[in-house]
Amino acid sequence: MSRPLNVVVVNGSPNVASKTMGLVELITSALDAKLPIEVRRIDVYRLGEGFTSARERADVSDDVEEQLAAAETADVLIAASPVFRASYPGMFKHFFDLVGQYALANKPVILAATGGSDRHAMIIDHELRPLFAFFQANTIPVGFYANAGDFDGTLVLNAEVYSRIQIGLDDVIEQFRAIADDAPARSELSPLGH
Repeated sequence: MSRPLNVVVVNGSPNVASKTMGLVELITSALDAKLPIEVRRIDVYRLGEGFTSARERADVSDDVEEQLAAAETADVLIAASPVFRASYPGMFKHFFDLVGQYALANKPVILAATGGSDRHAMIIDHELRPLFAFFQANTIPVGFYANAGDFDGTLVLNAEVYSRIQIGLDDVIEQFRAIADDAPARSELSPLGH
């Protein structure tokens, strides 16, 4: 029986209103138009000292543990980051430093990033995709990138960005639909998703 797809966004932007989350809202809206989804957002910059002071998983606070478990048990993960100094921010990487080594194996991951110009678009294939290759995650073939000129505030204006999102999601929508059809409801999972 089909159920809503559990989508978890890990947001690497430090800003409450950000271009990165503007891009993610386009992605989740396009995905929601194709099949029912439930979206949970994790803002790594607002996880607090229970996150920033943790050197390993055993050090995190209970609420941070819950966020890590949410990312690990998602049906689909959206990894979204602005480009800082030609890469993702350290806080974004710190979150994934605390994720279990095999917790994302075969998990579909959508890569999304924003940067000042198209010269930073390489973050998708040169920074984000290798990070999730380490986890043996199943990154979808098309990554989504937008530069500062594609926005008015946090609203994406560039029609090419919309088109790329539609094409990229169409490539994987049957895979996502099969996950929603086959996976047990969240209430059937153990508290830690094991």
